[in-house]
Amino acid sequence: MNDWQDSTREDYLNKGLASRSGYGNKPALLIIDFSNGFTDPKSPLGGNFDQQLATTASLLTEFRRGRLPVVYTTVAYQSDYRDAGVFIKKVPSLSILVEGSDLVQIDDRIAPQHGEHVIVKKYASSFFGTELDVYFRGLEVDTVIITGCTTSGCVRASVVDSLQYGFQTIVVREGVGDRADGPHHANLFDMDAKYCDVESEQDVLAYLRSLVAQGGDAAQADNDFRGWWQAGPPTSISS
Repeated sequence: MNDWQDSTREDYLNKGLASRSGYGNKPALLIIDFSNGFTDPKSPLGGNFDQQLATTASLLTEFRRGRLPVVYTTVAYQSDYRDAGVFIKKVPSLSILVEGSDLVQIDDRIAPQHGEHVIVKKYASSFFGTELDVYFRGLEVDTVIITGCTTSGCVRASVVDSLQYGFQTIVVREGVGDRADGPHHANLFDMDAKYCDVESEQDVLAYLRSLVAQGGDAAQADNDFRGWWQAGPPTSISS
């Protein structure tokens, strides 16, 4: 940790910031904007998120084993951009994210399986203008575990809204990324102090495995059957 982070964290703790909110009992995995438009380094919006995608794949294995909710988000606009508002004026490169294009599809390395929900959003927060809050509440989710990109943009906006909607919110340190190190580390630090717990991949996996272990062999057998019976193409992207 940098010197400024050490001194700031100590100051925050003395002032009653940066406590831990912890985990609940019913987590969901929220994978933010790991679409081709963001994960392809050649894209104007893209970055190298290979490590973050690998971490997300590890988490997906545990969520699927435990039959726990998984939600993906992707940003996509109509071809005339009438649904893009001021956001596209601020970030013109968003214009590449047109409905139906390959750039708005989820990266194949973490492709959705049948029954996993894909939400199309127009703005930074995964909650703003979407059904995400209602969807989570219908499943009695109390903890939102987040991976995705970018740390300083859509991840941060989603974290703040997750807290404000009343969910215990966990950001997986190795599972989120940004186009530049400075905004990435500064926002991880700030979110951890105010809006979420930033946890290591190892600790999050241990938590998930403890939940799966509570279900026993019968739950695993049921999961295997459900996976076979529901086999099919991923959920199609629809607004």
